[in-house]
Amino acid sequence: MVIIVKNTDKVLFNQYSKEKISEAVKRVGAEITRDYAGKKPLIIGVLKGSFIFMADLVREIDLSCQIDFMVVKSYGGGTVSSGYVNIVKDVDMDIRDRDVIIVEDILDTAGTLQSVCDALSSRNPRSLKVCVFLNKRNKRKIQFDADYECFEIEDEFVVGYGLDYAEKYRNLPYLAVLNDIKNSDEK
Repeated sequence: MVIIVKNTDKVLFNQYSKEKISEAVKRVGAEITRDYAGKKPLIIGVLKGSFIFMADLVREIDLSCQIDFMVVKSYGGGTVSSGYVNIVKDVDMDIRDRDVIIVEDILDTAGTLQSVCDALSSRNPRSLKVCVFLNKRNKRKIQFDADYECFEIEDEFVVGYGLDYAEKYRNLPYLAVLNDIKNSDEK
């Protein structure tokens, strides 16, 4: 079933259907399980965008692990990062000497993830890796690579599977490209 949502002009159902997303998450979960065999990683989700991906991902990791969350703001209500990263809610757990995996919805300019990694690295984790649902390599403003990714995508503003525009569309079970926001009559 495809749900067409007002203000989306291209449903990426064939490339990023619920089934294809599930396959990719299982693949990444198996990679993490293999790479962290014998360890108990701490998995930190960057909210709000990562919550659906992270929930599915941790169910695919066949290891004892703990989870925590951060809230980081860089977009506001727009489609372009403001360039300013604000940690609104920090992790609750001590990460010293822990194997930490940061889970993020999308890696584009890398400013947000670089700021998060810098903040967490200063707390002396044993290891620090990054897992992203979507990777937009052609949007990088700084050199940064994810350790794990589900999909590489082109430079389009996508919503669904946790990704939003102004807190809308997170609940779509697939990805869709948002059309011209300026012509939207939805508030």
